[in-house]
Amino acid sequence: MAEEKQNEELNEQEELNETEAETAEAEQTAAEADAPAEETQTEMLEKQLKELQERLEEKENKLLRVQADFENYKRRARLDLEAAEKYRSQRIISDLLPALDNFERALQIDPDNEQTKSLLQGMEMVHRQILEALKNEGVEQIPSVGEQFDPNMHQAVMQVEDEAYESNAVVEELQKGYKLKDRVIRPSMVKVNQ
Repeated sequence: MAEEKQNEELNEQEELNETEAETAEAEQTAAEADAPAEETQTEMLEKQLKELQERLEEKENKLLRVQADFENYKRRARLDLEAAEKYRSQRIISDLLPALDNFERALQIDPDNEQTKSLLQGMEMVHRQILEALKNEGVEQIPSVGEQFDPNMHQAVMQVEDEAYESNAVVEELQKGYKLKDRVIRPSMVKVNQ
């Protein structure tokens, strides 16, 4: 009986060892099976992380471009507003220039009596006031006679030969030109030496 008991214990021990061996083998197989699954899952997570990082970088770049565009828009709007303020009176000044030309022509008459002389003096005062008001708005007369011809400031309507002037110099001003601040409103109509 003792032998049988010992045999049973040995059999149980062998079965236990076999079970443990099978369990260890199963665990190793499962671990080996899990390892590729874990590697696959890790690779998948790394891929997702990389994609998310790329999308984030793309969104950040897009945000920077939008911010730059907005800053450019604000700058352009500010410059447009400044230009509109700077040249706000250009249209009315352009409309006044022909009247000013006629006024100056009227001032060139020779008075033949006292009444005409006093009328002419009154017109000269009004003329000076108009010029002063235009000057206060930033209007300047474009210098012409004796200056070198500048197509941005002058409009050549005739060419003459005059040895008293250099080549390409303005000889005579036929109509005054004006500019508002740095913008030409009307170029001077001039005769130019060849």
